[in-house]
Amino acid sequence: MILEPVQPFRSHHLTFKPAVEAWELRAYRNLRRRIFCKEQNLFDTDDGDAVDDRATPLVALSNVSGMPDAVVGVVRIWEASPGQWWGGRLGTHPSHRGDRTIAPGLIRLAVETACRRGCQRFRATVQVRNVPLFERLFWRALEPVEVCGAPHALMEADLAHYGGGPA
Repeated sequence: MILEPVQPFRSHHLTFKPAVEAWELRAYRNLRRRIFCKEQNLFDTDDGDAVDDRATPLVALSNVSGMPDAVVGVVRIWEASPGQWWGGRLGTHPSHRGDRTIAPGLIRLAVETACRRGCQRFRATVQVRNVPLFERLFWRALEPVEVCGAPHALMEADLAHYGGGPA
């Protein structure tokens, strides 16, 4: 399968794109550790796992004078089996959590990227406090689950809303 390159999209002060530059990848990993290890204590020292070896890291970058400056949001996507995609480790830098465009922008990029790559189903385990955000973005809760001892919901995206779906 030939994959189309993912085109970054921009808001007035943010760029959403796959992390490909070395500095973006370092900042992506550092922000994940800050959020999931230091703030939420879901992991001891590193939240990395085997999924990272096959996942596509996506980032939100803050722009200064129109140029990318810092990673302020993260998420990863991966294909678990043909057509079955997952998203995970969605997070926003603490100093940017008041910007209500970062998580929705990353979710949009994640699902649209997977759809362009043949996604037939896109799911994620979502922390319970974030379920209303996902529901506003055309996701539905499937069932409650526990991840790392914390309550989550298994959720699924409405692919039709994101320009995809079963072929």
